[in-house]
Order: sequence, then C-alpha cells, then structure tokens
Amino acid sequence: MQSKQTTNKWMQRKLVSLAVFLFVCTCAFAQNTVTGTVKDQSGMPLVGVNVVEKGTTNGNITDVNGKYSVNVERGKTLVFSYIGFISQEIKVNSNTINVMLAEDAQSLEEVVVIGYGSMQRKDVTSSITSVKAEDLNVGVYTTPAQLLQGKVPGLTIANTSDPNGSASISLRGASSLRAGEAMEPYYVIDGVPGVSLSLVAPEDIESIDVLRDASATAIYGSKAANGVIIVTTKKGNKEGRTSVSYSGYVAWDHTMKTLDMMTADQLLSYASANNIDLSPYYDANNPANTNWQDEILRTGFSHNHNVSINGGNEKTQYSASISFLDREGVVLGTDMDRLTARSFVQTKTLNDRLDISVSLNASVRNSTSGPISNGGESVQGRSVLDAMYYYSPLVPVKNADGSWYSNLQISQNFNPVSMANEDIRKTKEKLLQGVAKATLHIIDGLDWNLNLSYQNQQYIYSNYNSTQSQLETSRHGQAERMAVENVRKQMETYINWDHTFADKHKVGVMLGYSWEQADNNDGFGAKVYNFYNDDLLYYNMSMANNVSISDISDVNDNYLLSTLRMISFYGRVNYSFNSKYLLQATVRRDGSSAFGANNRWGTFPSVSAAWRIIEEDFMKDQDIFDDLKLRIGYGVSGNSLGFDAFYAHQVYGSTGWFNYVNASGTSADYRILGATRNSNPDLKWEKTGMFNIGIDFGFFNNRLTGTIEYYNKKTSDLIYDYPVSTNRYSYGWMTANVGDISNKGIEITLNAVPVQTKDFTWSTSINLSHNKNVVEKLSNETFSVDYIDQGNTDIAGYTNSNVQRIMEGSPIGQFYLWEWAGYDENGGSIFNDYDAEGNLIGTTDAPTDEDRRKAGSAQPKLVYGWNNELNWKNWSLTAFFQGVAGNKIFNATRAYYNNTGQIANGKNALAEAITGQNANDSRAHAPSARYLENGSYFRLSTLTLGYNFGKLGNWINNLRLYATCNNVFTITGYKGVDPEISLGGLAPGIDWRNATYPRTRTFMVGVNVNF
Repeated sequence: MQSKQTTNKWMQRKLVSLAVFLFVCTCAFAQNTVTGTVKDQSGMPLVGVNVVEKGTTNGNITDVNGKYSVNVERGKTLVFSYIGFISQEIKVNSNTINVMLAEDAQSLEEVVVIGYGSMQRKDVTSSITSVKAEDLNVGVYTTPAQLLQGKVPGLTIANTSDPNGSASISLRGASSLRAGEAMEPYYVIDGVPGVSLSLVAPEDIESIDVLRDASATAIYGSKAANGVIIVTTKKGNKEGRTSVSYSGYVAWDHTMKTLDMMTADQLLSYASANNIDLSPYYDANNPANTNWQDEILRTGFSHNHNVSINGGNEKTQYSASISFLDREGVVLGTDMDRLTARSFVQTKTLNDRLDISVSLNASVRNSTSGPISNGGESVQGRSVLDAMYYYSPLVPVKNADGSWYSNLQISQNFNPVSMANEDIRKTKEKLLQGVAKATLHIIDGLDWNLNLSYQNQQYIYSNYNSTQSQLETSRHGQAERMAVENVRKQMETYINWDHTFADKHKVGVMLGYSWEQADNNDGFGAKVYNFYNDDLLYYNMSMANNVSISDISDVNDNYLLSTLRMISFYGRVNYSFNSKYLLQATVRRDGSSAFGANNRWGTFPSVSAAWRIIEEDFMKDQDIFDDLKLRIGYGVSGNSLGFDAFYAHQVYGSTGWFNYVNASGTSADYRILGATRNSNPDLKWEKTGMFNIGIDFGFFNNRLTGTIEYYNKKTSDLIYDYPVSTNRYSYGWMTANVGDISNKGIEITLNAVPVQTKDFTWSTSINLSHNKNVVEKLSNETFSVDYIDQGNTDIAGYTNSNVQRIMEGSPIGQFYLWEWAGYDENGGSIFNDYDAEGNLIGTTDAPTDEDRRKAGSAQPKLVYGWNNELNWKNWSLTAFFQGVAGNKIFNATRAYYNNTGQIANGKNALAEAITGQNANDSRAHAPSARYLENGSYFRLSTLTLGYNFGKLGNWINNLRLYATCNNVFTITGYKGVDPEISLGGLAPGIDWRNATYPRTRTFMVGVNVNF
C-alpha cells in the first residue's frame, strides 16, 4: 500500500514537472521574436513600413535600414503595409522574415468615368478630377455641387446658408453673356445627361468626376462649354450578401455675424445731437428697444436620415435607398424638407451576354422662403433680409392689442416679423425619373449599349398674403398659385469596341447616336384676392371675392410651353502603345431646334495625347520620379444650355389694350398683339475652344503626387440681345451671335502623406487655381454696343446707377464706380470729376456717368482648397480650409445703411454712421469706390472628428460616430457679414442687402452604421 502511494507521488511529481516544462516552452514559443528587412523591388530598404500582427495592435515599424523586430507567436500572421505599395500578409513560421513590397499601381489603375465609358487613370489624356465619396465635404448640404467646394482645381463655388438657395458654380471662368444655366457645368448622373441634381442625396454618391478641359468635354458637344460633372451613385454588390446601412445626423445652425445697427439709445442720441425729429415715428412716452435681427434670426435645427440596402451576386445586383432631410433656416419663415428615393436592379441573361438594368428615382421637396428677393431684384423694402436691418428699433414688434406694429406712412417700410408670418411663399417640387439600360456583349471586347430615360418635374408655387399683410394692404387676403411641368425624354445607343494587339497596342472605339426632347415650362396659374378670413389660405381660391384679368395675365405670361429637340452623332477613338504613348480623338455633331434655320447643326471635335515618361527605358535607373506623365489636348465644345424654343423665332404677344366698339355700340377691351421678339435664322451655337497642357508627377514612392495644368480657353459667337432699328425690324431688340470671351489660367494640385507610423497617418492635399477672364469683343459690323452696365444696387437716390460694366478688355465683374474724394467744406461727400476725354479736372458733388472709372474686379486671382486628414488608431480628424484671394466685393449693404437720411425718415442705420458719417451728408451712401472692399478670405470650412468602432458582434459590420463643425473661423478684412459672396452670373461679387442670407456656423453630430 505504501509502495503504491510512493509510486503515485512519483507520478504526480513527474506530471507537474512535465506541465511546468510545457508551460515554459509555451511561454518561450509565445515570446518568439521575428526580425527581418523590408525592401522595394529595386532592393532599396523601405523606412516606416508598418509591421503588425493581424487583428491586433501588436507591431512595429522599419528603421532607416528597413529592419524591424516584433514579438509574435508562431502560426500568427504579420501584415506588412506601406503607402504606395501593395500590402503583404505572411504567416509566421520562422524567426526571420524578409519581405519585398511591390509598388501599388492602384491610383494608376483607378477607373475614371468619362463620357459614354470609363478608362484607367493611367490611360487618361485629358484633364479629369475624381473625388470619392469619402473625400467630399461634410455638412448640411442639399445639392452635390456644394460637396465639391475647394476639392477641384478651377471649380469656383460659393455656398450659401439659405436652405432654399443654391451655390454659384463656375469652371475655369465665365464664358457666356447669358446667366443661370448657361454659365454652369453640365451634369450627368449614372450616364444619363441633363438629370436634375435634386434626384441625388449626398449619401447616395459613390464618386464625382469633373471633366475640366474641352478634350474631355467635347464628347458632350453643345452642352459642355462650362465643363461636365459626372455623378456616379452607389449600386449593389457582387459579394453574395445583403447589407443594410444607415447614416444620419442632427445639426444646429447659428448666425456667424450680424450687422451692427444702431440701438434705440444710439438712434435717439444721434437724432438729438443732429436735431432730427423722430417723434412722428415712435411713441416718445413709451419707446421700444427692439433688436430686429434677434426677432428674425433663430437657431436652425436640421436632421437627415438615409437607409440603403445593397446586395447581389455575380449575376444580379440590386440597391435601394431612401433619404429624408429636414432643414430649418436661421431666418424666420425659411425652411425645407426633401424625401428622396432611389432603386436599382441589374442582371445578366442570354448566357451572360446581355446586361439589363432598371432604376426608378423620385424626390419631393417642400420649400418655404417667405418674402426674400433674388440678387439684384428690386423689391423696394419687401424683403425680410432687408427689413430686419432698416426697421426702427424704437417701435415694438406688436401693438398692445396683439396686432403687428405698422407704419406704412414711411415709404417702403414693412415690419419684418409681420412679413415672416403673414406673407407665405411655398414651393413643392416633385421629380420622377425612370432609366432602363441594356448592354449586349456581342463578342469579347465589342458591346452594344442602349439607354432610355424619362424625367418628369413638377413645381407648385403657392403664395398667400394674409388679411394682416403689410405688403398687400388693399387686397384683404391675396392667394396665388402656379403649376408648371417639365418633361425630358432621352434615347442613347452606342457601341464600344476594345481590343489589345500583341499585348502592347490597345485600341478603343466608341460610336453613338442620341435623341432627346424637352417639353419645358408647361404651366398655368391664378391670382385672386379679397377673402373673408385667412382660414383657407390658398387652398380654395374660389372663395375669393375678386379676380383681375391683369393679375391672371401677369401670372401666366411666363408660362409658355417650350419644346426643344436634339439629335446627335458622336464617336471616340483611343490608342495606347504599351501604356506609354496615348492618343484620344472625339467628334460630336449636334442638331438642335433651338437655333436658326441656317445654323441648327454644329460640330465639336477634340484631340488629346499623353506621354507616360516614367515608362521610358531612360527613366528606369533614376530614383527621383515614381510617376511622370505629360498631357496635351485641344477641343471645341458648345453652349446650348439656358435656351427655350423661341430664341431664334419671330414671337408675337400682348403689348397693351384697346377699346373696341362694335356695330351695336357695345364696347369692350381687347389686347393689342405685337412683336415681342425678332426672328434670327442665323442664330447659332456659342463655341468654346480650349487648349490644355498638364503634367502629372509622383515622388517618394508616390507619397507626394501632383498635377500642374495650363489652359487657354476662348469662347466665340456669344449670344446677347442687341438694340436694332424698328424701321428695319418689327421689334427693337435682336438676339445675335457677336462677342468673344477668353479665360487663361494655371492650376496646381498636390497630394502628400508627410507622416506615417504604425498608429498615426497624416495625409494632406492642396489645390490652387488662377484664372484671368477678359471680354475680348462685344460688337461687330452689324450689332454694336459700347458696354453693358450691370449691378443696379437699388440705393436710395441712385436707383439708376450701376456698379459694374461689361466692356471690351475687362473681365465680367469689372467694377465701374465713382471715385470718392472725401468731403467738401460743408461735410458732404465729393467725387473725382473727369471731362469727356477722361482727364481729371477736379471734384464734384454731383457725379455723372462720365465720372465712373474702373475700380477692381470681382474675379479672384486665386482660389484654393487645403484638406488635411489625421488618423490615429480608430480616431480620425479632418480639417478642410478654403478661400479666395485678390477679388473685390461691392458692399451694397454697407453703402445703403450708411445713409443717415434713413434716420430722418424713421428708419435705422449702421452704428458706424454715428462717427463715420456727417448727418448732413446726403451723398454718403452713393455707390462709389468707398464701398469697394477686399474680398479675400481664409476659412476653416470643415472640422470633423470621428471614431470608428469597426465590427461589433455579429450584428454590426461597422459603426462610426462623428462630430462636425462648418465655418469654424474666417480670416478676412471684409467689413460685411461674410466675404463668401456669389461669384456667378453677370454681376458677381456684390453683397446685395435684400438677398444675402446670413452665413451660419453649423454644429453637427452623425452616425454611419452598416449591418
């Protein structure tokens, strides 16, 4: 028994010893040290390569000799990663692992969307900028254009904080004398040209490609003179699974800056000091102290939600999304909400020879704007944005009986809070689009494509001035409703043939035909007035007691059905020799019913070439460049945007009334019909020819890459209305092709990764653009004009004075102003006086048009954007800066409210007028160079901090939380509310007092989650 116990104890000791031995061995095994060297394909050591155990944070980085050391268990996997190189995963089976990393050509292999096809980045011969979804701006944005500010060189965008406003956008300078659509880029969404951007929620965007030069845009012919922006939305996946994603945010908008208007005490003190009697304009026994900006401005709350479903396999892919945005403006009575839905399904059939896809997209947007004018519109005080400044602080918002305070004895004087509540302006926009596509793979490399699309766009405008309205006091309730429909139908068919000969000669051919018809502006409306009460608003207009035929005419004069048709033939040939020498040629021939019978067809060719110098044998042994490519191209594109069907045709309309008495003596009023437009059978396309040369480069294993571009762009046959003799023509104006505009510029883009460690990466990109815009010609031997005045700022006493002039040798946006020369002996403003020959002869207190002089331009000399992304472990910080330099702004707001005559008339003025203006100076507010200011600014536009939780359990594939602040700070010398003024149209760079929406700072918290 004892022997047995002894044996058991011996066995136990042996087992414990074995266990200890195994444990020690395991620990030794767990502490296995792996060393090695990481080199590139040329044998050079790589510094800063991340060497990390897969799925953990255990790791290290290589030293200056490319060496590393890391403790990792055998059987685990090491991941070797370095920017510009393809990552490698190696299982640990030994203590020494040497690695050779291959260069990552992903940026070169990246697919770029071009017109009617796509190609690899390395084969691109034109100027094209691609922006992925993750690189787009973050904020409460309503259109894709706003997402691109500062991201694309040459693309000048001025955003607005108005929830119903749109950004001004131009690419490589203004090139038309027609404003609006004619000055903006052409949009293509998922291969369908001319689609409304309202159909795309920012969350649905996969990427945006901007075609910047004419060799890239010419394939779109007559609509591409201002560049082409191609939006690609997210589609289903081929992974054999379905993913559901949600993204949403809540945001708060706060007004960044307000005007410093006089308070009640300041106003009374100023009036007393200058013997101004204000007693007729307020209750002297009970004066108010109202800050009208505080009454009108508020914190705007917004929220946005997007749910998307994506799935599929190799044969069928599908996706669907629904987005809802509700945005409240900071100005009382301004808001919008939008519901957007998109659906897509694509499948293969006929033994995978035929791809068929169908998408159905829709959006409904509701906008409330209140009485707010458009820029340059003379509304005579009927804008909330104007009234919150000029209305006297000495009067209350409401009377003691609860009614709105009113003093309509003062000219153009309306209570802004009353306007925001009693004068309703609502718009409902409905959009429906259906797209069907088919691609037949006839043989390998040869595809036939057919695209069909239909878009229906409807607007319902509903306006109501209540019985308490101060704008329509004589109408006792006025209702106005208009409905208009736009329909667009398109068919495009084209073939693509791609083939590679002898592994080096790559040839691509595309030939196509398209047909489209646009039926626009099919609408009608009604206006009625005199309601018993306001209960029905505009919903039952038959309850009104009065209707006027002149009102009906005014409403419906703008709704004339315009049908335009266009057919096109187009083609493209690409050739690449060993991805070293690249050539592309395109041609498009468009025919449009918009133009004169003699010029309905136009041809738009382009040719471009590229030389990938880096592929040459003499570059193989150099260690400076990692990429080097030279591009050169020339193309011609046209501008048929912004036209209706009547531009080239004789049009007759109502020019007045006459009283007709028939044979029985009964009289009635009848319309007088007369010419309202002359026909011009020679009216033709505006054409833009552009030369572009660029160089793409990469250094330091492509940790520093960039592009430098130069372009020379000239637009000829500009369309404008010219005065003509009614002895020869039936109408006094003729729409004709006459002028020329040139734009020349240089653009620089730099992308860099200055710092990369195991846990931290800093990547940065900057783009700089300079453009010089010049109006070369305005007249010819048939149609002539010396200049075109623009920019009537509607300043009291100077309502016929403009602040800009379009003239030969100067840019669009050339300020042309009186030169303020100080004060005369009575303290009144005086201005430089010039004779007819342009000689300065003294000063004057009554300047005329002859005394105006050039005084700077609204065109920036430099537009820039600078983006920084910092990543530390799961944290990310993005700081995006943007701005402009070298431009001028005419501060029409400051000019108007420096008028001390406003005070004597019962209104308010800027506080700076207390010390800056003489009370007796009736010319202090004259639109002169005194109010022309430097518009340069530098802004931290977006600051975003995010945390990525990654995969959480079996339910959440990825979760990211973020917080964003927009318009964090602005450095500027501009004295107005904000220097980011619209730079589009024919009168850029004017700070309109009745249309400039306050700039806001936005605080935003959001989440992205994938299930």
